[in-house]
Amino acid sequence: MKRALITGIHGFTGHYLAQSLRAAGYRVFGTALSPTAEEQDVIAVDLGERDAVLRMVEEVQPDVVVHLAAIAFVAHSDIEAMYRVNLMGTRNLLEALAALANKPSAVLLASSANIYGNADVEPISEVVAPAPANDYAVSKLAMEYMARLWMDRLPITIVRPFNYTGVGQHENFLLPKIVSHFKRGARDIELGNLHVWRDFSDVRMVVDSYSRLVAAGSQIAGQTFNVCSGNGQSLGEALDMMAGIAGYRINVTVNPAFVRSNEVTRLVGSNAKLQAAIGPLNQRPLAETLRWMYES
Repeated sequence: MKRALITGIHGFTGHYLAQSLRAAGYRVFGTALSPTAEEQDVIAVDLGERDAVLRMVEEVQPDVVVHLAAIAFVAHSDIEAMYRVNLMGTRNLLEALAALANKPSAVLLASSANIYGNADVEPISEVVAPAPANDYAVSKLAMEYMARLWMDRLPITIVRPFNYTGVGQHENFLLPKIVSHFKRGARDIELGNLHVWRDFSDVRMVVDSYSRLVAAGSQIAGQTFNVCSGNGQSLGEALDMMAGIAGYRINVTVNPAFVRSNEVTRLVGSNAKLQAAIGPLNQRPLAETLRWMYES
């Protein structure tokens, strides 16, 4: 049985990706800071510790790798930790993988559509120049540039997922926060900037795309792909969908503490390159995803 390594397997995406890769026939290993005793194939490792990463990779001997481990919350307060994890953690992993005698057939690195910032084109394709507007985006773009130093030694593919959601995503993120309020029957909610448009996808589409990119292996190595729906929807539209699902409208108050001074107003991507590589995407309407989250 071939071996897959997912860093950050305890994260929102890692849970779904593990299911997808197991269904594809892999024995799935993962990294986490605090695995449980029952998780035999989940290894406790801090990617910031170079020697520990080398030992973990030598132990697992992965055939394919999907690197998800990161600090992904844009408003995370520890900026130094964000750069250490997102940049140096990735470098430690690539160094360890390149040292293997039998190198993996695919190494998928999760970057972010945040690297585009406030792009003045729509939809955003992979050739649009990056213009990161926050430290999270800068850390991910730095990771992309660093990864190019290893592309002559490893079959690296970079993905730039746009916003996506689903059951199990933390309420730090916008849509889970909104859904949780409706599930509780709350009458009021405090949000940040209401005048934002995002390209929302279902996590199940995202992990299906990741699995298919991994299967493509060296055929797509060295390339970068947007992972997105190709459709922009406003925060107001998402609130309207939830009102229809829950049967009532919620009172929205703008909390100035939640408004970012450098907010990206519109972030809508093109998935044409991704579909050309792996075929039609397993997309779901946002209303269907929200209902799944509400009824879970």
